[in-house]
Amino acid sequence: MARLNLTLLAILMVCALSVVTSQHKARKLYSELQKEQEVARKFDVEFGQLQLEQSTWAMHARIEKIASGQLMMRVPAASRIQVVAPEAVQ
Repeated sequence: MARLNLTLLAILMVCALSVVTSQHKARKLYSELQKEQEVARKFDVEFGQLQLEQSTWAMHARIEKIASGQLMMRVPAASRIQVVAPEAVQ
C-alpha cells in the first residue's frame, strides 16, 4: 500500500510540475504575441503614412510644376499631337 501511495505521489508531482511548466510557457507565448501585435500595429501606422506620402509626391499638379519649372517641358501644340490606334489582334 505504501509503495502505491509513493507511486501515486510521484505521478501527482510530475503532473503538477507539467501544469506549472505549461502555464508558464502559455503566459510567455501570450506576452510575445502581445509584443508582435504591437509591432504589427506600428507597421500598419507606418504603412498608412507612407501611402499618404506617396500620394502627395505623385500629385498631378506637383509633377506638372516640376516638369515645367525644372525640366523645361511643355505641352506640345495640338497640331503636333498624333493619336495612334492600336492594331487589331487576330
